[in-house]
This record gives sequence, structure tokens and C-alpha cells, in this order.
Amino acid sequence: MRICELSEADLDQAAALERVCFGSQAWSREALARAAADENALYLVLKEDAILVGYCGVWLSFEEGEIMNVAVRSDFRRRGCAAELLRALLARAGERGASRFFLEVRQGNLPAVRLYESLGFEKIGIRKNFYSDPKEDALILRKEL
Repeated sequence: MRICELSEADLDQAAALERVCFGSQAWSREALARAAADENALYLVLKEDAILVGYCGVWLSFEEGEIMNVAVRSDFRRRGCAAELLRALLARAGERGASRFFLEVRQGNLPAVRLYESLGFEKIGIRKNFYSDPKEDALILRKEL
């Protein structure tokens, strides 16, 4: 498997994965394309041959990064793919000057919460009713490099 930046050729698979993982709250193909092209963002994909296994992204502002999307195909979960992607994302964003990262995660998404905690993210707050469909609070997590 290899990690590289999200490209135009990856957009169809990334958008399909986004729909499967996030349903009605999924970003469109066009939104992913705009994000990938933005100089203040960094989106990475993990591929096995021609198959897009997962992707993640971060928006950068000076020394801070806000992790926006993390998605992995269900048949590749629990194999360390998300952790590998996030480590690469944090390292590359760090090379671009980011040293503090934030993200929101559904409070009830315990596998994701455990993943982020294993990577050194710490809970700093809660956003009430942040998510819809279904309505749920978000944990706010932070990591310092």
C-alpha cells in the first residue's frame, strides 16, 4: 500500500467512500475536488494498487490544522489503515508548519475516539448537538506536535 496526495484521478472513489461512510452528511465530489486543490488544505489517500482504501484531510491556518475527513473502506478497517494515514497527514502538515491539530468526532464513535487517543489526541471539550442524522454531541480533540 502507498500514501499519496489526493488527485483528480482519485475523486470518484473518494466521493463514493465519503457517501458510504458519512451518508447524508457526505461531501460531494466537487467539494472534495475544491478541498484537494486548495493551497491551505492537504488531503492524502491510501491505495492498494488501483483501489482507494482510505483518505483523510486537514485544513491549515498558520500553526494550526483542523482535521476534516477520515474515511477507510469497511473491508480494510481494523488493520491500522486510518492510523497510518493520520500519522502521514500529521507529519506532512508538520512539515508545512502546523504544530497543533484539532478535530471533532461523534461522542459515540468509540473506535474513532480510541484511534485518535492512541495517536496522542486529548479531549478538550464537547460541542452539543454538533452532528445531525442522528443528532449527537461531538468531542473536540487536540494534539500538539
